Amino acid sequence: MTDFAQLSDLEIAALISSKICHDVIGPVGAISIGLQLHDEEKDEEARRYAFEMIRNVTAQASVCLEFARFAFGASGSAGALIDLGMAEKISRGYVVNGKGKAKHRLNWSGPPGYMSKDKVKLLLNIIAAAITALPKGGDIDVAIEGPVERPEFVVTCRGTGARFPQHLNEFVTGRDMPALDAMTIQAYYTSRLAQTAEMPISVTKDGADIRIVAAAG
Repeated sequence: MTDFAQLSDLEIAALISSKICHDVIGPVGAISIGLQLHDEEKDEEARRYAFEMIRNVTAQASVCLEFARFAFGASGSAGALIDLGMAEKISRGYVVNGKGKAKHRLNWSGPPGYMSKDKVKLLLNIIAAAITALPKGGDIDVAIEGPVERPEFVVTCRGTGARFPQHLNEFVTGRDMPALDAMTIQAYYTSRLAQTAEMPISVTKDGADIRIVAAAG
C-alpha cells in the first residue's frame, strides 16, 4: 500500500490545480479553434457552425469551473454553509453540460436548506466520481436522507456497463492505491473529504447498479 501521509498541502494543491486545468483546457482550446474558423470562413453555414461550437464549449468550460470552485475551493470561510439548491444546480450543470457531456442524467432527491461546506464538497466530489462509474452514460440518482446536520448521501449509478468509480474504492479502503496524479487526485481528495466530514464512504454493487454511500457517524 502506498503511503500518502507525507504529501504536503502544496503538493495536493498542485495536483488539484493540474486536474482543473486538464478539465478546462479542452473546451478553451476548442473556443480558440472555433474563433479561428469563424474569422476565416466565408461560408455563412460554416460560420454558424463555428459560433454554435463556441457557444457549447464556452458553456462546458463555465460549468466545469463553477463546479471546481465549490468542489475544491474554499466556498466561504471555515464553518460556512452552502445552499443545497445551489449544490443541485451546480451538480446538474456539471453532469449534463460538463464532464458528463449529455450522456448522463442527474436525478436529485433531498430537502431544501443549508449544509456545512465540507459535507457539500464531499457530495459534489462523489457525484463527479459517479460519472466515471458510467462510461456509456446513464442515470445518477442522488438522495440526501436524514437531517442536514447528520445526513446520509446515497448515490446510485444506473446504466449499461456500470462499474466501480475510477480509483475511489482503492483510496476509501486503502488497498492497491494508485500513484497520485491529475487523474487520480479527485478520488484521493474525496476520501480525505469523507474523513474531514466524518462521513465514511462505501462503494458496493447492487445488481447491475453501483451504490456510493456516505453517512455521518
